[in-house]
Amino acid sequence: MKITREADYAVRVVYTIMRRGGRISAREISEQSGVTQRFALKILHKLTAAGVVCSHKGVNGGFTLARDPAELSIGEIIECIDGSFEISHCLSEGFDCTRVADKQTCQFRRIFDQVSQNLRDQLYAIKMSQFQ
Repeated sequence: MKITREADYAVRVVYTIMRRGGRISAREISEQSGVTQRFALKILHKLTAAGVVCSHKGVNGGFTLARDPAELSIGEIIECIDGSFEISHCLSEGFDCTRVADKQTCQFRRIFDQVSQNLRDQLYAIKMSQFQ
């Protein structure tokens, strides 16, 4: 399983905002994170909608973190972009298993679900404040 490039960049974008410690423009975020401005704006829109960052309008506008870095996890940032952690397609809501009639009884599904939850727990335990 790999996180998407967009989720990887989202972590970089949040890190860049965190390092600034105050408002920072999308242009500066792009320059400092190595993410194109267009892609950074797309990511910032998603992070703002999820309540990870705050968007400030106007001449002195820009972006700030919505919460303390000690409360913000890498897992949360990744899920904002990539959705829930599911290492197998069989864990998704709309999946119809052709192997078993009741997917809740599938041993593989239980294992995949447990591994996905462990991964989620580990990534949620890593707070952005660890990188200051």
